[in-house]
Amino acid sequence: MMAGAALCGGFTSCSDDDNSGDTASYKEEALRPVAKAYVEHTVLPTYKGMADAAIDLFDACVAMQAKHSAGTLSVSDIKTAADAWTESRKYWELSEAFLFGPAADYNIDPHIDSWPLDKDAMDRLLAEIRAGKEYSLDNNFGYGLLGFHSLEYMLYELSADGETSMIHSIEYTPEEMKYLVMVAEDLRNQCVCLEACWAGTENVSSTKQTILAESELDKDKNHGDMMINAGQAGSIYKTYQEVAEEIIQGCIDIADEVGNTKIGRPNGATNAEDRNYIESPYSLNSITDFADNILSIRNSYCGSVDGDPSISAYVKGRNAQLDAKMIKALDDAVAAIKAIPEPFAKNANSPEADKAVVVVGTDLVDVLEEVYSELLK
Repeated sequence: MMAGAALCGGFTSCSDDDNSGDTASYKEEALRPVAKAYVEHTVLPTYKGMADAAIDLFDACVAMQAKHSAGTLSVSDIKTAADAWTESRKYWELSEAFLFGPAADYNIDPHIDSWPLDKDAMDRLLAEIRAGKEYSLDNNFGYGLLGFHSLEYMLYELSADGETSMIHSIEYTPEEMKYLVMVAEDLRNQCVCLEACWAGTENVSSTKQTILAESELDKDKNHGDMMINAGQAGSIYKTYQEVAEEIIQGCIDIADEVGNTKIGRPNGATNAEDRNYIESPYSLNSITDFADNILSIRNSYCGSVDGDPSISAYVKGRNAQLDAKMIKALDDAVAAIKAIPEPFAKNANSPEADKAVVVVGTDLVDVLEEVYSELLK
């Protein structure tokens, strides 16, 4: 998926002759295969990869609990879970250009990715759990104490100077192990739900269908099918232009969030709340998160498989200069983000971060808005 995303092209029917007849019917025929490729080669593989890794993460946490009970838990066991966390986390960040639809409709985004983690509340909760207080996901956990960042806090820890991320020590309590498994199971369930909502429950594995049934999270929805079949009965999309507009709007939203919130809010912060508004601080995964969000935009715009129909190819057939400008804006955004040193918490006020705020939060957003306007013509 990532290798294919580096190349933008594949829509050979956007010739100059075709563009001379710029009609609504032409646009619909041009964008129809884009919707299919987007769903089948970008969205579905991303969500499948995330759900698969989330299942591995849950299984690794269950294994940690069993070994802890037996007195044989090792750092290697914790690292296995942490690696699965990193894998699932990567796919999640690669999905953030398409947080519309099921991720928003069923509050899956805030459920599994609310941040920053409320460390004080988390520490209080763990203290209560260790003291034997009864709890459940329903009545003790706000979104800020669930999902990726709660598990990150349990699997990783920072060095005293905050410069190095380390695998958590083996000094867990039985109560903490129970909590870890419970939250990992909840994350797994939500990730599987998200895949099924785009693919259709009947199109995910039997293991995942069982997870959905047991967790009562089968939404009986196939958002991908609605995109592919825009304009037909049962679809929420009247036209393929609407599909393309939603794809680009999703790209605009995450570009704005990365530039102006994820990087921008702690950049130049004058208060503790903003200075600590850091995503993935314990794993030191912040810069990777940001870059993967831009790759999510690239995959959505260019397609994830070389030669696939794409919005990039459609725009290029109408306005080659704008398409080239868009590709450059994506390249510039990734370069600006990767120039920021980790740990991001200590470099949020760096010149590199200053530049990234502008390159991503203004420059990339502006070009994406030009692409959106091109789709309206």
